[in-house]
Parts: sequence; C-alpha cells; structure tokens
Amino acid sequence: MPLNRGSNATNETAWFKSSYSNDSGGCCVEVARLTSGVGIRDSKNKQGPALVVPSGAWHGFIAFAARAGAA
Repeated sequence: MPLNRGSNATNETAWFKSSYSNDSGGCCVEVARLTSGVGIRDSKNKQGPALVVPSGAWHGFIAFAARAGAA
C-alpha cells in the first residue's frame, strides 16, 4: 500500500538506511517501523512516496534475501 502524507509515517518517523549505503549515488532504500507495518522509501527522495508492507511480509523478504545471499 502506498504511503501518503496522512498516514502514520511523519517527518518524525525514524528511518534507517542500510550500512551498505553511501553518498556516491547508489540505489538505496530506507525502512521504518510503523504501527501499520514497515515503511520503505527511496533514500534519495525522502519527500516522495513510500511503500508500507505488513511486518510479516517484510520479515519474510529479509529471510529470503538472507538465504539467497548464502547460496
């Protein structure tokens, strides 16, 4: 579900960027824990749209990515 400015992700929401991110213009995302799930946004476009997914879906994605990285 897209995140609009009326949702629970305000400017005060704590967004976290990957430790792999840097300022050299790479493709990076930020994530935030929200009451409605996990917010995901483009780290270079903080005022742009964000995507909110249920917490379980986010944890499933992280588990899949960890397994795929180990292969």
